[in-house]
Amino acid sequence: MSNLERDPDEVLLERADGPEVQILEPREVPLGGPRALAVRRTLPQRRRSLIGAWCFVDHYGPTPSRSDRVMDVPPHPHTGLQTVTWLFAGTVEHRDSVGSLATIRPGQVNLMTAGSGIQHSERSQTDARGLHGVQLWTALPDAHRHDAPFFEHADAHPLVVDDASLQVFAGSLDGTASPVTTLTPLLGAQLDLPAGGSVALTASAAFEYGLLVDAGAATLQGHAVAAGELAYLAPGCSTITVTAGDEPLRAVLLGGEPLGERIVMWWNFVGRSHDEIERYRAEWQRRIADGPSQRFGVIDDPAAPLPAPTLPGVRLRPRE
Repeated sequence: MSNLERDPDEVLLERADGPEVQILEPREVPLGGPRALAVRRTLPQRRRSLIGAWCFVDHYGPTPSRSDRVMDVPPHPHTGLQTVTWLFAGTVEHRDSVGSLATIRPGQVNLMTAGSGIQHSERSQTDARGLHGVQLWTALPDAHRHDAPFFEHADAHPLVVDDASLQVFAGSLDGTASPVTTLTPLLGAQLDLPAGGSVALTASAAFEYGLLVDAGAATLQGHAVAAGELAYLAPGCSTITVTAGDEPLRAVLLGGEPLGERIVMWWNFVGRSHDEIERYRAEWQRRIADGPSQRFGVIDDPAAPLPAPTLPGVRLRPRE
C-alpha cells in the first residue's frame, strides 16, 4: 500500500530507547480522495520510528459492508522495504511489476520485497467492502536493500499456546514459522484470546516487541492497552504475557532485533540519504512522463500511476 499523504513526513529511522512498555497512540490518515479509506497510523511517529525492522503500521476497518469507502491505490513505487498485508476481513487484489497477480483473504499474507525498486497497486474487491486489517512495512538492511524485487503469497501457520490462538504470518514463534522470506530476524502474528484469557509467550531477549490491539482490550506485562493503541516492549524479556479484558481480544504481535541502521524514509521510499530519495523520486516521475522504467519495471494495470509529492524545500535530515 502507498503512503498517500500529500506532505509526507521525513523520518530518520533508528532505535529509540524508552520505558519498558510505551503506549503509542494512532493518528488518522486518509488514503486518497473523498471515498478514501481512513487508516490509523502508529508507526512511524516522533516518539518511535522502529520496532525491530518494522517501520510502518497502518490499521484500517472495520468498514461497513454498505460503505462506499474503498482501498483503491493505483500503481506506485517502493524502494528499500518489504510490504506485508494482513487482513481480518475482506479481500484485496495485488498487482506488481514482477508480474504478480494475487487476491489476499484473511489467514493469508502478501509479502512484497521492493529491494532496488518495484511498483504495485492494491484494490479492495467490490464484493467485500467490509475491509479490515493492517498494512505493514519492514525496512530492508543495507545488505539486502538493492536485491532484485520479488513477491510471495502464502497461508499463515496456526499455533495454540495457553488460551491463545495465533497465526504466524512473518518470522517464527515457538517453533512455528511463516513460509515467506524475511531478511532480518523478526516476527509478525495475529493473536486471539477469549474474554479473560491469558497467554505467556516465549520471547527472544534480543527482540523488541509491539502489540497492536484491534478489538477488545489487553494488558501487556501488566500494562493496559486499549483498542487502536500500539504497545512497545523494550528488549530483554524472556516471556511476553498478554491478558484479555471483558471481551475477546484480537491483536497483532510484532517483533524483531533492533535494525541498528540509520535510515531515511520519505513517501514510499526508504534510503540512506537525501540524495538517494531525490533520485528515486526523479526516476519515478520520469517513469510517469516517459513510460517503462528500468528501476520500477512495467505493471499490467490500466490506471494512471500515482505522482510523487513535492520534496520539501530543505534537504531531508534527521529529526532533532
